[in-house]
Amino acid sequence: MLEKFNSCHLCPRNCGINRNVAKGFCGASNQMKIARFSLHEWEEPCLSGTNGSGTIFFTYCNLQCIFCQNYKISSEHVGREISILEFSDICLKLQKMGAHNINLVTPTHYVPLIVEGIRLARKHGLTLPIIYNTSGYETVETIQMLNGIIDIYLPDFKYFDEKIAKPYSNVSNYTSYVKASLEEMVKQVGKPKYDKNGLLQKGVIVRHLCLPGLEEDSKNILKYLYDTYHNHIIISIMNQYTPVRNIPNFKNLNRTLTEEEYDEIIDYACDIGITNAFIQEGETQKSSFIPDFFDNFDC
Repeated sequence: MLEKFNSCHLCPRNCGINRNVAKGFCGASNQMKIARFSLHEWEEPCLSGTNGSGTIFFTYCNLQCIFCQNYKISSEHVGREISILEFSDICLKLQKMGAHNINLVTPTHYVPLIVEGIRLARKHGLTLPIIYNTSGYETVETIQMLNGIIDIYLPDFKYFDEKIAKPYSNVSNYTSYVKASLEEMVKQVGKPKYDKNGLLQKGVIVRHLCLPGLEEDSKNILKYLYDTYHNHIIISIMNQYTPVRNIPNFKNLNRTLTEEEYDEIIDYACDIGITNAFIQEGETQKSSFIPDFFDNFDC
């Protein structure tokens, strides 16, 4: 599927770069690069279960948010290049380690390679559900390439107001793309389905990270999701925003979310009828919830 990289249109940036010889906005070439794979215990309970979610963190990102908590891999490009065979082996290794699923984190720019790698892993015994863990900045065409490959979609819905998306992520069309791609995700995998232990096997979880000072935008996102999908999707309303570096000109992003701000958003979700949701409590704003990434690791 390397021909998909001849003129790259995998994400809404539509660079059109030949990634077989050069790099586009995201910085990725035609070879996978990952920064970490591990059993991750801090996903939603129906994903982490008792053993953890088998996360694979891909290097680079097509969105580049100014407040990114994983900036070491998105903009500093920590990681190591791996082959499709190595990727397949990592999936199988995570399964052997007891992972409840394979969780592909920031995978958009590697979709053609991921499709081949998952198919190869399945031929060699991979049976776990596959999670597509994304910023939400996707094209419908790329999501359609994943039909039959992905079991659980885990997109962010970061902004409703495009006037916020532009300075925070340098995009002027985020909301329209996340709406369209989310519709395709729900069409593919349908309503949530669980196993006997309460682990999600199929479905869509939409994450919204509440940002300090943007309560009204958060409410608009929740209203759109409920009006459009009711309780046919799971909504994860997150309070864990953690400033990891100073962001000039955006004072609100240099602090954590207050308890009052988060309570206001949760109260609103309850008032409009949202019941199929996760909320966060406790000390989720500590930097310890951000994994360490390494330049090199042993596959």
